[in-house]
Amino acid sequence: MFKLAAFFPVLPLLRLVAGQSPEWGQCGGIGWTGATTCVSGTMCTEYSAYYSQCIPGSAAPSTTPVTPTTPISVPPASSSTTTTAPTGLSSIPASTLHQITNFGTNPTNVGMYVYKPARVASNPPLIVASHYCGGTAQAYYSGSKYAQLAETYGYVVLFPSSPNSGTCWDVSSTATLTHNGGSDSLGIVSAVRYAISNWGVDAGRVFAAGTSSGAMMTSVLAGAYPDVFSAGVVDSGVAFGCFALPGQPDDSWNSQCSTGEEILTGQQWAQKVYAAYPGYTGEYPKMQVWHGTIDTTLYPENFWEEIKQWTTVFDYPSTPISNVSESYLPQGYSNATYGPRFQAILAQNVGHTVPLFEQQYLEFYGIA
Repeated sequence: MFKLAAFFPVLPLLRLVAGQSPEWGQCGGIGWTGATTCVSGTMCTEYSAYYSQCIPGSAAPSTTPVTPTTPISVPPASSSTTTTAPTGLSSIPASTLHQITNFGTNPTNVGMYVYKPARVASNPPLIVASHYCGGTAQAYYSGSKYAQLAETYGYVVLFPSSPNSGTCWDVSSTATLTHNGGSDSLGIVSAVRYAISNWGVDAGRVFAAGTSSGAMMTSVLAGAYPDVFSAGVVDSGVAFGCFALPGQPDDSWNSQCSTGEEILTGQQWAQKVYAAYPGYTGEYPKMQVWHGTIDTTLYPENFWEEIKQWTTVFDYPSTPISNVSESYLPQGYSNATYGPRFQAILAQNVGHTVPLFEQQYLEFYGIA
């Protein structure tokens, strides 16, 4: 029996009271009854019928995705540059978002951008940072601290950009959920493999992170390509395979999963991971999952299903060995550790999505 009540209080699915949503907070969508206006300096942007988000910017609200071109944390470039994938990092301009092409098999034509800091570590780590539904590589680059922190720690960042019409990642097709099966996940992994072969990236320090749809892609990468990734951070996502909709368009929305109605046993969830790469006997990536208790886009039931899945994969007990509010966590956040390779952070009274904690992600990866 999967029991967590001894460690987490029973949390009703409360809705946000009237007011203003914070930067990167949810501000609309089907089922959303919280704030529909955003704090100063951000605007409510509709990405789909299910989700609108407060995106940095001062323009009037729009129904099209916002694509910032000026990084908020790294000064050099105001736009990205494009070349064919270079044979070495030396030919990539430093401290700017730089598009690459011809990096290998890319069935769905995923856009790929790289950020190289001014000083690159010897055999640098690599982080794949996947954007939210409706986002772009440029928006995630500008709205996160991955590039800024790369200047401190010397790692390289890949910012993939979804090729799909709704700009959500394909996390539902059989191809994307299968090792070397195709679709968006293979395009991303091809760029990683290219970086390892040509840029001196440390194959043992390749990490994935993402928000919302990007969080779901992070789960896909961890489950289907455990031989490629060492760790993953899932910010407001779902369990691997939860969005599976064989035969449907690649970026289809799975309402049964999103509303937390896909309830399985830990073994059933783990089997979805094992089936993604039959015969794989190696270690699975370390995983850290984050979720808000009042998320009405990807309901918080998905958090518990993720816990079932990864504790089973890692053969950990279904109750955490510790559950604390660490010093870096805001009040109401609790970090449940189930073993050395899995943590689950629950954010009380937080919707979709949990704000980014990039510095702590780096510590989880072992970079910082």
